[in-house]
Amino acid sequence: MGRVPTDSLPTPPPSPPVPVLPPLTGPPPPGSRTVRTDDGVDLHVEVDGDEDAPLTVVLSHGFTARLAEWELQRTALRDRARLVLWDQRGHGRSGWTPLTQATIDRTGRDLGQVLDAVAPAGPVVLAGHSMGGMSVLALARQRPELFGDRVVGAFLLATSAGGLVETGVLGRLVKLVRRVGLLPLYLRGVQLAAPVLERLRWRGSPFGRWFTRRLLFGRDDAEPARVRLVQRLLEETPYPVVAAFYATFLDHDESAALEVLARVPVTVVAATHDRLTPAAHGRRIAEAVGAELVVVPGAGHSVNLTRTEVVDRAFLDLLDRVDAAPRRAG
Repeated sequence: MGRVPTDSLPTPPPSPPVPVLPPLTGPPPPGSRTVRTDDGVDLHVEVDGDEDAPLTVVLSHGFTARLAEWELQRTALRDRARLVLWDQRGHGRSGWTPLTQATIDRTGRDLGQVLDAVAPAGPVVLAGHSMGGMSVLALARQRPELFGDRVVGAFLLATSAGGLVETGVLGRLVKLVRRVGLLPLYLRGVQLAAPVLERLRWRGSPFGRWFTRRLLFGRDDAEPARVRLVQRLLEETPYPVVAAFYATFLDHDESAALEVLARVPVTVVAATHDRLTPAAHGRRIAEAVGAELVVVPGAGHSVNLTRTEVVDRAFLDLLDRVDAAPRRAG
């Protein structure tokens, strides 16, 4: 593909109105389906747009969120493709998982099974935010034959191929705990404490709002209404789910998937003030696969909800590139 841009876009105009997210409780919305995985977990899937569209876009959400985080992109993409959105195991309306299966490796296999069940034929573009992007990378490693034939493009948003816990205070702490052989005990303690913390949890608290603002927003994209929206979205996920998946980020390494991903058009979006998946991780992915790189100044990890116009434009540009690219087998 031959392009490794390191282009940064200028600060965009103010974001559109804060979206109203569909409720998590009550009957599933129209277009809902259930995909049962090979280990018996029921995954909630929603299908939107024209069933006869020539292209399907499958959207995978981030850690402790649910498919509703794509609500704004759903509006922008609906006229361009058939959309498939799903809640990752333990999140949203999907079923819970055995603790041993709360891994990126497993969510990659789940994504493949959603693809097989709901988009069994025709070209597909995979999109993932944060943990969702990691799931896309895991699928590329597990099933490389899909890429270049069935999977014809990928949109990776605020994500990483590995090395998230190598630096900083947390990185040094994890290395120390590993060195003295206490990491399994530490992780088990986190899992045991989670149900107790869930019973004591105060959702919507000022501290939770500060924590959300600190970790998921950037220098100049933290409008109070959006901070509250993201806080509400993330606090829907119970602490036991958070604790179960926590360990998988310590060992996350999908660098082997990058060679596979290079077969198709890819766009990587990174935010300059992302504290969870810093922009350097997006740059490394883009350089490895020859992707279009869009760096969003002043934004944080929730860039799809705060810099909607930039993200939508980058996504639609990717679909244009996919339409123009020759198809070739993987």
